[in-house]
Amino acid sequence: MHADFWHEKWEKGEIAFHNEHVHPLFATHFPLLGLQAGKRILLPLCGKTVDIDWLLLQGFQVVGIELSELAVKDLFARLKLGPIVTQLDGFQHYQAQGLQVFVGDFFAITPAQLGKVDAVYDRAALVALPAALREQYAAHLQHICLGAPQLLITFEYQQSLLSGPPFAVTKLMLDSYYAKDYLISFVVSVDVLGGLKGKVVATENVWLLSQKDKPRLHLTQGNHGQ
Repeated sequence: MHADFWHEKWEKGEIAFHNEHVHPLFATHFPLLGLQAGKRILLPLCGKTVDIDWLLLQGFQVVGIELSELAVKDLFARLKLGPIVTQLDGFQHYQAQGLQVFVGDFFAITPAQLGKVDAVYDRAALVALPAALREQYAAHLQHICLGAPQLLITFEYQQSLLSGPPFAVTKLMLDSYYAKDYLISFVVSVDVLGGLKGKVVATENVWLLSQKDKPRLHLTQGNHGQ
């Protein structure tokens, strides 16, 4: 899946993955990360998600990485922010009060470019990538954020019934990507109303990934049996 695929999606407005409202699972479970206002949250492959609006209103600093400059322009326009745009080591860097977005190839960004990250929120990145890229993505994400904790949202469904994206990501897959460095805690699973893309039965699953040298946060929602 090449960059042209995503550029074409944005140019044609084929962005059914973009929610017009704050994702309810995100708003409900983000506090599990235990972060104070002012902390810096990374959203990989952020698009123009309105979840960024929510984070800014809560007083967090937000940094995004996005391939489509069109999406980033739409994001700043919706927020009524006039960004300072500079060229930064191969990226277009958009910056305004509380918000930075790097426009370019996620796999090309370095920890030095990105700066300190206190947590990662991944709703649309891991599930957007085919299996051949997901392991590389997970390894690079850990590298650039230095193992910061993550709130991760995935889909689970019978992949043979529907071609992604979004792709199905199982617990076994998550273990292969992250278990070496993270404790993976299941938070909650909800049915996708009407089925994914109106075609297949699916669930949306929330996970908390925390560093193994940190204490596991107490979760009360139960254990994921898959």
